[in-house]
Amino acid sequence: MKKFSFLLLMVTLTIAVSANSILIPMDDAQRNHLKAYGVAYFVLQQGAQVDWLLNYRGGSFLIEYSPSVQSECTVRGISFELITSAKTNSILQEISHPEVNMNVVRLESAPKIAVYSPKNELISDDTDAVILVLDYAEIPYTILYDEEVLKDDLVKYDWLHLHHEDFTGQHGRFLRRESSIIQAKIQEATASRLGYASVTEMKLAVAKKIKGFGAGGGYLFAMCSGAETFDIALAAEGSGISFADFTGEDDGAGLDFSKTLAFENFVLEPATSRRFSTINTGRPDFFQPSNDYFQLFDFSAKWDIVPSMLTQNHEYVIKEFSGQTTSFSAAVVKPEALVLGENRKADNVRYIYGELGRGHWTYYSGHDPEGMPGWRRMNTDLSMHPHSPGYRLILNNVLFPSAKKKKQKT
Repeated sequence: MKKFSFLLLMVTLTIAVSANSILIPMDDAQRNHLKAYGVAYFVLQQGAQVDWLLNYRGGSFLIEYSPSVQSECTVRGISFELITSAKTNSILQEISHPEVNMNVVRLESAPKIAVYSPKNELISDDTDAVILVLDYAEIPYTILYDEEVLKDDLVKYDWLHLHHEDFTGQHGRFLRRESSIIQAKIQEATASRLGYASVTEMKLAVAKKIKGFGAGGGYLFAMCSGAETFDIALAAEGSGISFADFTGEDDGAGLDFSKTLAFENFVLEPATSRRFSTINTGRPDFFQPSNDYFQLFDFSAKWDIVPSMLTQNHEYVIKEFSGQTTSFSAAVVKPEALVLGENRKADNVRYIYGELGRGHWTYYSGHDPEGMPGWRRMNTDLSMHPHSPGYRLILNNVLFPSAKKKKQKT
Protein backbone atom coordinates (compact mmCIF):
# COMPACT_ATOMS: atom_id res chain seq x y z
CA MET A 1 0.00 0.00 0.00
CA LYS A 2 2.84 2.40 0.87
CA LYS A 3 4.56 1.60 -2.42
CA PHE A 4 1.33 2.28 -4.32
CA SER A 5 0.82 5.61 -2.51
CA PHE A 6 4.41 6.60 -3.30
CA LEU A 7 3.96 5.76 -6.99
CA LEU A 8 0.68 7.72 -7.09
CA LEU A 9 2.42 10.72 -5.54
CA MET A 10 5.25 10.49 -8.07
CA VAL A 11 2.81 10.32 -10.98
CA THR A 12 0.94 13.37 -9.62
CA LEU A 13 4.18 15.33 -9.21
CA THR A 14 5.30 14.37 -12.72
CA ILE A 15 2.04 15.63 -14.21
CA ALA A 16 2.28 18.87 -12.24
CA VAL A 17 5.88 19.46 -13.34
CA SER A 18 4.95 18.96 -17.01
CA ALA A 19 1.81 21.09 -16.74
CA ASN A 20 1.84 24.41 -18.50
CA SER A 21 -1.73 25.50 -17.71
CA ILE A 22 -4.72 24.76 -15.56
CA LEU A 23 -7.96 24.36 -17.46
CA ILE A 24 -11.13 24.87 -15.42
CA PRO A 25 -13.86 23.31 -17.56
CA MET A 26 -17.33 24.86 -17.35
CA ASP A 27 -19.31 22.16 -19.12
CA ASP A 28 -20.97 19.17 -17.47
CA ALA A 29 -17.56 17.93 -16.31
CA GLN A 30 -17.42 20.73 -13.72
CA ARG A 31 -18.25 19.70 -10.13
CA ASN A 32 -19.03 23.24 -8.97
CA HIS A 33 -19.70 25.88 -11.60
CA LEU A 34 -20.35 28.71 -9.15
CA LYS A 35 -17.20 28.26 -7.08
CA ALA A 36 -15.13 28.14 -10.28
CA TYR A 37 -15.78 31.86 -10.71
CA GLY A 38 -14.35 32.41 -7.25
CA VAL A 39 -11.09 30.73 -8.26
CA ALA A 40 -10.89 32.93 -11.37
CA TYR A 41 -11.37 35.97 -9.15
CA PHE A 42 -8.72 34.64 -6.72
CA VAL A 43 -6.20 34.39 -9.56
CA LEU A 44 -6.91 37.97 -10.60
CA GLN A 45 -6.46 39.10 -7.00
CA GLN A 46 -2.99 37.55 -7.02
CA GLY A 47 -2.02 39.76 -9.97
CA ALA A 48 -2.12 36.95 -12.52
CA GLN A 49 -4.31 36.75 -15.63
CA VAL A 50 -7.14 34.47 -16.68
CA ASP A 51 -8.14 33.58 -20.22
CA TRP A 52 -11.89 33.18 -20.54
CA LEU A 53 -12.51 30.70 -23.35
CA LEU A 54 -15.84 31.86 -24.73
CA ASN A 55 -18.05 28.97 -25.87
CA TYR A 56 -15.28 26.43 -25.26
CA ARG A 57 -16.70 23.74 -22.99
CA GLY A 58 -19.28 26.06 -21.46
CA GLY A 59 -17.01 29.10 -21.14
CA SER A 60 -13.96 27.54 -19.47
CA PHE A 61 -11.09 29.35 -17.73
CA LEU A 62 -7.45 28.86 -18.74
CA ILE A 63 -4.81 29.84 -16.18
CA GLU A 64 -1.04 29.59 -16.16
CA TYR A 65 -0.03 26.71 -13.92
CA SER A 66 0.91 27.43 -10.33
CA PRO A 67 0.79 25.21 -7.23
CA SER A 68 -1.31 27.81 -5.37
CA VAL A 69 -4.02 27.80 -8.04
CA GLN A 70 -4.03 24.01 -8.14
CA SER A 71 -4.40 24.01 -4.36
CA GLU A 72 -7.29 26.48 -4.44
CA CYS A 73 -9.12 24.36 -7.00
CA THR A 74 -8.67 21.29 -4.84
CA VAL A 75 -9.71 22.98 -1.58
CA ARG A 76 -12.80 24.57 -3.15
CA GLY A 77 -13.93 21.33 -4.79
CA ILE A 78 -13.59 22.57 -8.35
CA SER A 79 -12.90 20.31 -11.33
CA PHE A 80 -9.69 21.18 -13.16
CA GLU A 81 -7.28 19.68 -15.65
CA LEU A 82 -3.50 20.04 -15.75
CA ILE A 83 -2.50 20.40 -19.39
CA THR A 84 0.79 20.64 -21.23
CA SER A 85 1.94 23.50 -23.43
CA ALA A 86 1.14 21.37 -26.49
CA LYS A 87 -2.44 20.84 -25.30
CA THR A 88 -2.77 24.53 -24.40
CA ASN A 89 -1.66 25.55 -27.89
CA SER A 90 -4.00 23.00 -29.45
CA ILE A 91 -6.97 24.48 -27.56
CA LEU A 92 -6.07 28.05 -28.53
CA GLN A 93 -5.62 27.04 -32.16
CA GLU A 94 -9.01 25.37 -32.16
CA ILE A 95 -10.63 28.49 -30.71
CA SER A 96 -8.92 30.80 -33.22
CA HIS A 97 -10.30 28.96 -36.24
CA PRO A 98 -12.51 31.42 -38.17
CA GLU A 99 -15.37 28.99 -38.59
CA VAL A 100 -15.63 28.15 -34.90
CA ASN A 101 -17.91 30.27 -32.67
CA MET A 102 -15.33 30.69 -29.91
CA ASN A 103 -12.97 33.37 -28.67
CA VAL A 104 -10.45 34.14 -25.94
CA VAL A 105 -10.97 37.11 -23.63
CA ARG A 106 -8.13 38.06 -21.32
CA LEU A 107 -9.20 38.93 -17.77
CA GLU A 108 -6.59 41.24 -16.29
CA SER A 109 -7.63 42.56 -12.87
CA ALA A 110 -10.02 41.84 -10.03
CA PRO A 111 -12.88 44.37 -10.04
CA LYS A 112 -13.76 46.16 -6.82
CA ILE A 113 -17.32 45.13 -6.09
CA ALA A 114 -20.02 47.05 -4.23
CA VAL A 115 -23.52 45.88 -3.33
CA TYR A 116 -26.20 48.51 -2.80
CA SER A 117 -28.21 47.03 0.04
CA PRO A 118 -29.78 48.04 3.38
CA LYS A 119 -28.21 45.01 5.06
CA ASN A 120 -26.80 45.92 8.46
CA GLU A 121 -26.90 44.86 12.09
CA LEU A 122 -30.67 45.51 12.21
CA ILE A 123 -31.70 44.34 8.75
CA SER A 124 -30.94 40.94 7.29
CA ASP A 125 -30.78 40.70 3.51
CA ASP A 126 -29.95 37.04 3.13
CA THR A 127 -32.33 36.52 0.22
CA ASP A 128 -30.49 38.85 -2.15
CA ALA A 129 -29.24 36.62 -4.97
CA VAL A 130 -26.03 38.55 -5.58
CA ILE A 131 -25.02 38.56 -1.91
CA LEU A 132 -25.76 34.83 -1.76
CA VAL A 133 -23.66 33.92 -4.78
CA LEU A 134 -20.76 36.24 -3.95
CA ASP A 135 -20.55 34.65 -0.51
CA TYR A 136 -20.79 31.16 -1.94
CA ALA A 137 -18.15 31.79 -4.63
CA GLU A 138 -15.92 33.50 -2.01
CA ILE A 139 -15.71 36.75 -3.94
CA PRO A 140 -15.21 39.81 -1.68
CA TYR A 141 -17.52 42.81 -1.81
CA THR A 142 -18.49 45.93 0.15
CA ILE A 143 -22.05 46.77 1.17
CA LEU A 144 -23.05 50.41 0.86
CA TYR A 145 -26.34 52.23 0.85
CA ASP A 146 -27.88 55.66 0.35
CA GLU A 147 -25.57 57.73 2.51
CA GLU A 148 -22.39 56.23 1.03
CA VAL A 149 -23.67 56.70 -2.53
CA LEU A 150 -24.58 60.32 -1.84
CA LYS A 151 -21.07 60.89 -0.41
CA ASP A 152 -19.64 59.71 -3.76
CA ASP A 153 -18.12 56.52 -2.36
CA LEU A 154 -18.92 54.81 -5.67
CA VAL A 155 -15.71 56.19 -7.16
CA LYS A 156 -13.87 53.51 -5.19
CA TYR A 157 -15.57 50.67 -7.05
CA ASP A 158 -15.76 49.15 -10.52
CA TRP A 159 -19.00 47.16 -10.28
CA LEU A 160 -22.25 47.87 -8.47
CA HIS A 161 -25.25 45.64 -7.83
CA LEU A 162 -28.63 47.15 -7.03
CA HIS A 163 -30.48 45.25 -4.33
CA HIS A 164 -34.19 44.55 -5.03
CA GLU A 165 -34.79 48.19 -4.19
CA ASP A 166 -37.69 50.62 -4.57
CA PHE A 167 -36.19 53.80 -6.03
CA THR A 168 -39.63 55.45 -6.08
CA GLY A 169 -39.41 55.72 -2.29
CA GLN A 170 -42.56 53.71 -1.58
CA HIS A 171 -40.79 50.98 0.39
CA GLY A 172 -41.80 48.31 -2.09
CA ARG A 173 -45.53 49.15 -1.78
CA PHE A 174 -45.98 46.29 0.68
CA LEU A 175 -44.66 46.17 4.22
CA ARG A 176 -45.32 42.68 5.50
CA ARG A 177 -42.10 41.84 7.32
CA GLU A 178 -40.85 43.43 10.48
CA SER A 179 -37.49 44.08 8.80
CA SER A 180 -39.27 45.98 5.99
CA ILE A 181 -40.95 48.28 8.51
CA ILE A 182 -37.62 48.88 10.27
CA GLN A 183 -35.99 49.56 6.91
CA ALA A 184 -38.68 52.11 6.01
CA LYS A 185 -38.19 53.97 9.29
CA ILE A 186 -34.40 54.02 8.81
CA GLN A 187 -34.78 55.40 5.29
CA GLU A 188 -37.15 58.11 6.47
CA ALA A 189 -34.73 59.12 9.23
CA THR A 190 -31.79 59.12 6.78
CA ALA A 191 -33.65 61.29 4.28
CA SER A 192 -34.54 63.81 7.00
CA ARG A 193 -31.01 63.88 8.40
CA LEU A 194 -29.51 64.46 4.94
CA GLY A 195 -31.90 67.31 4.20
CA TYR A 196 -34.35 65.63 1.81
CA ALA A 197 -38.06 66.33 2.05
CA SER A 198 -38.96 62.68 1.47
CA VAL A 199 -37.51 59.25 0.83
CA THR A 200 -38.67 59.62 -2.78
CA GLU A 201 -36.55 62.75 -3.18
CA MET A 202 -33.53 61.03 -1.61
CA LYS A 203 -33.90 57.92 -3.76
CA LEU A 204 -33.97 60.04 -6.91
CA ALA A 205 -30.73 61.71 -5.85
CA VAL A 206 -29.23 58.26 -5.24
CA ALA A 207 -30.43 57.02 -8.64
CA LYS A 208 -28.82 59.99 -10.37
CA LYS A 209 -25.53 59.35 -8.56
CA ILE A 210 -25.64 55.72 -9.65
CA LYS A 211 -26.41 56.71 -13.22
CA GLY A 212 -23.42 59.04 -13.11
CA PHE A 213 -21.29 56.15 -11.84
CA GLY A 214 -22.26 54.16 -14.93
CA ALA A 215 -21.76 57.02 -17.36
CA GLY A 216 -18.29 57.57 -15.92
CA GLY A 217 -17.21 54.02 -16.72
CA GLY A 218 -18.80 51.89 -13.98
CA TYR A 219 -20.56 48.58 -14.41
CA LEU A 220 -24.13 48.50 -13.13
CA PHE A 221 -26.04 45.26 -12.49
CA ALA A 222 -29.64 45.40 -11.26
CA MET A 223 -32.21 42.70 -10.53
CA CYS A 224 -35.94 42.51 -9.89
CA SER A 225 -37.59 45.76 -8.72
CA GLY A 226 -34.16 47.41 -8.47
CA ALA A 227 -34.06 47.53 -12.27
CA GLU A 228 -37.69 48.56 -12.83
CA THR A 229 -37.92 51.28 -10.18
CA PHE A 230 -34.51 52.70 -11.11
CA ASP A 231 -35.84 53.61 -14.56
CA ILE A 232 -39.17 54.78 -13.15
CA ALA A 233 -37.46 57.17 -10.73
CA LEU A 234 -35.27 58.63 -13.47
CA ALA A 235 -38.21 59.07 -15.86
CA ALA A 236 -40.37 60.77 -13.22
CA GLU A 237 -37.84 63.48 -12.34
CA GLY A 238 -39.47 66.90 -12.73
CA SER A 239 -42.86 65.41 -13.68
CA GLY A 240 -44.62 66.43 -10.50
CA ILE A 241 -45.98 62.89 -10.12
CA SER A 242 -46.58 61.82 -6.54
CA PHE A 243 -46.11 58.06 -6.45
CA ALA A 244 -47.90 57.69 -3.13
CA ASP A 245 -51.03 59.46 -4.45
CA PHE A 246 -50.91 58.31 -8.07
CA THR A 247 -54.31 57.11 -9.28
CA GLY A 248 -53.35 56.13 -12.82
CA GLU A 249 -55.82 58.56 -14.41
CA ASP A 250 -53.17 60.35 -16.46
CA ASP A 251 -51.06 57.19 -17.01
CA GLY A 252 -47.98 59.07 -15.92
CA ALA A 253 -47.94 61.26 -19.03
CA GLY A 254 -45.23 63.48 -17.58
CA LEU A 255 -42.56 60.77 -17.68
CA ASP A 256 -39.35 61.58 -19.58
CA PHE A 257 -38.10 58.35 -21.15
CA SER A 258 -34.96 59.98 -22.48
CA LYS A 259 -33.56 59.73 -18.94
CA THR A 260 -34.05 55.97 -18.56
CA LEU A 261 -31.56 53.20 -19.32
CA ALA A 262 -33.71 50.35 -20.63
CA PHE A 263 -37.41 51.15 -20.81
CA GLU A 264 -39.73 53.59 -22.57
CA ASN A 265 -43.46 54.17 -23.12
CA PHE A 266 -44.41 52.33 -19.96
CA VAL A 267 -47.44 53.26 -17.86
CA LEU A 268 -47.38 53.66 -14.10
CA GLU A 269 -49.70 51.53 -12.00
CA PRO A 270 -51.91 53.20 -9.36
CA ALA A 271 -50.45 53.49 -5.87
CA THR A 272 -52.93 50.84 -4.71
CA SER A 273 -51.41 48.24 -7.05
CA ARG A 274 -48.64 45.89 -6.02
CA ARG A 275 -47.00 46.42 -9.39
CA PHE A 276 -45.09 49.61 -10.13
CA SER A 277 -45.70 49.82 -13.88
CA THR A 278 -46.39 47.98 -17.11
CA ILE A 279 -42.68 47.18 -17.33
CA ASN A 280 -43.44 44.14 -15.18
CA THR A 281 -45.34 41.32 -16.88
CA GLY A 282 -45.61 39.24 -13.70
CA ARG A 283 -48.96 38.84 -11.99
CA PRO A 284 -49.82 41.45 -9.32
CA ASP A 285 -49.55 38.83 -6.57
CA PHE A 286 -46.00 37.99 -7.82
CA PHE A 287 -43.82 35.17 -6.41
CA GLN A 288 -45.98 32.79 -8.45
CA PRO A 289 -44.74 29.31 -9.38
CA SER A 290 -43.90 28.61 -13.01
CA ASN A 291 -43.08 25.58 -15.10
CA ASP A 292 -41.95 27.70 -18.01
CA TYR A 293 -38.46 28.56 -19.29
CA PHE A 294 -36.61 31.44 -20.91
CA GLN A 295 -33.82 31.09 -23.44
CA LEU A 296 -30.45 32.81 -23.80
CA PHE A 297 -29.51 34.12 -27.22
CA ASP A 298 -26.55 32.67 -29.08
CA PHE A 299 -24.10 35.42 -30.07
CA SER A 300 -21.00 35.41 -32.22
CA ALA A 301 -18.08 35.10 -29.82
CA LYS A 302 -15.73 36.61 -32.40
CA TRP A 303 -17.86 39.62 -33.24
CA ASP A 304 -20.29 40.17 -30.34
CA ILE A 305 -17.81 39.75 -27.51
CA VAL A 306 -19.68 41.53 -24.72
CA PRO A 307 -23.02 39.67 -25.03
CA SER A 308 -21.09 36.43 -25.51
CA MET A 309 -19.33 37.00 -22.18
CA LEU A 310 -22.58 37.79 -20.39
CA THR A 311 -24.35 34.67 -21.68
CA GLN A 312 -21.64 32.05 -21.07
CA ASN A 313 -23.30 28.94 -19.68
CA HIS A 314 -23.52 25.18 -19.79
CA GLU A 315 -27.29 25.47 -20.25
CA TYR A 316 -29.06 27.98 -22.47
CA VAL A 317 -32.63 27.19 -21.48
CA ILE A 318 -33.25 28.41 -17.92
CA LYS A 319 -36.22 27.80 -15.68
CA GLU A 320 -38.37 30.84 -15.00
CA PHE A 321 -38.18 32.34 -11.51
CA SER A 322 -40.34 35.04 -10.01
CA GLY A 323 -40.05 38.22 -7.96
CA GLN A 324 -41.75 41.54 -7.41
CA THR A 325 -40.58 42.36 -10.94
CA THR A 326 -40.70 38.90 -12.47
CA SER A 327 -40.07 39.79 -16.09
CA PHE A 328 -39.87 42.78 -18.41
CA SER A 329 -42.42 43.51 -21.13
CA ALA A 330 -40.80 43.27 -24.55
CA ALA A 331 -43.05 46.13 -25.71
CA VAL A 332 -41.35 48.73 -23.49
CA VAL A 333 -37.68 47.76 -23.97
CA LYS A 334 -35.77 50.49 -25.80
CA PRO A 335 -34.53 49.50 -29.27
CA GLU A 336 -30.93 50.29 -28.35
CA ALA A 337 -31.04 47.82 -25.44
CA LEU A 338 -29.68 44.40 -26.32
CA VAL A 339 -31.86 41.46 -25.29
CA LEU A 340 -29.76 38.58 -23.96
CA GLY A 341 -32.54 36.27 -22.83
CA GLU A 342 -36.29 36.09 -23.32
CA ASN A 343 -39.38 33.92 -23.14
CA ARG A 344 -40.86 34.37 -26.59
CA LYS A 345 -43.94 32.34 -25.77
CA ALA A 346 -44.85 34.71 -22.94
CA ASP A 347 -43.54 37.77 -24.82
CA ASN A 348 -41.33 38.81 -21.96
CA VAL A 349 -37.67 39.70 -21.58
CA ARG A 350 -35.55 38.42 -18.69
CA TYR A 351 -32.01 39.65 -19.35
CA ILE A 352 -30.90 42.83 -21.15
CA TYR A 353 -27.72 44.86 -21.60
CA GLY A 354 -26.75 48.34 -22.70
CA GLU A 355 -24.02 50.95 -22.69
CA LEU A 356 -24.19 54.15 -20.66
CA GLY A 357 -21.56 56.76 -21.51
CA ARG A 358 -18.23 55.02 -20.86
CA GLY A 359 -19.89 52.34 -18.75
CA HIS A 360 -22.26 49.41 -19.02
CA TRP A 361 -25.46 48.17 -17.40
CA THR A 362 -27.29 44.85 -17.20
CA TYR A 363 -30.85 44.26 -16.01
CA TYR A 364 -31.89 40.76 -14.88
CA SER A 365 -35.51 40.23 -13.85
CA GLY A 366 -36.72 38.07 -10.98
CA HIS A 367 -35.64 37.67 -7.39
CA ASP A 368 -33.71 34.41 -6.96
CA PRO A 369 -32.84 32.00 -9.81
CA GLU A 370 -33.23 29.02 -7.47
CA GLY A 371 -35.72 30.47 -5.00
CA MET A 372 -39.05 28.94 -4.11
CA PRO A 373 -42.18 31.00 -4.91
CA GLY A 374 -44.11 32.52 -2.02
CA TRP A 375 -43.78 35.52 0.23
CA ARG A 376 -42.26 33.62 3.15
CA ARG A 377 -39.11 32.65 1.27
CA MET A 378 -36.44 30.40 2.68
CA ASN A 379 -32.84 31.42 2.16
CA THR A 380 -31.44 29.51 -0.80
CA ASP A 381 -28.63 27.09 0.01
CA LEU A 382 -26.37 27.30 -3.02
CA SER A 383 -24.49 24.17 -2.00
CA MET A 384 -27.65 22.46 -3.26
CA HIS A 385 -27.42 24.33 -6.59
CA PRO A 386 -23.70 24.44 -7.53
CA HIS A 387 -24.53 24.17 -11.24
CA SER A 388 -27.27 26.83 -11.35
CA PRO A 389 -27.33 28.36 -14.86
CA GLY A 390 -29.43 31.26 -13.55
CA TYR A 391 -26.78 32.15 -10.98
CA ARG A 392 -24.01 31.78 -13.54
CA LEU A 393 -25.44 34.81 -15.36
CA ILE A 394 -24.86 36.90 -12.24
CA LEU A 395 -21.24 35.76 -11.98
CA ASN A 396 -20.63 36.43 -15.68
CA ASN A 397 -21.44 40.05 -14.88
CA VAL A 398 -19.10 40.05 -11.86
CA LEU A 399 -16.12 39.09 -14.07
CA PHE A 400 -17.16 41.36 -16.93
CA PRO A 401 -15.17 44.44 -15.77
CA SER A 402 -11.98 42.34 -15.66
CA ALA A 403 -11.90 41.89 -19.41
CA LYS A 404 -9.28 43.51 -21.57
CA LYS A 405 -11.35 45.89 -23.63
CA LYS A 406 -11.88 45.03 -27.24
CA LYS A 407 -14.04 47.10 -29.53
CA GLN A 408 -17.46 45.54 -29.94
CA LYS A 409 -18.39 45.08 -33.58
CA THR A 410 -22.13 45.59 -33.18
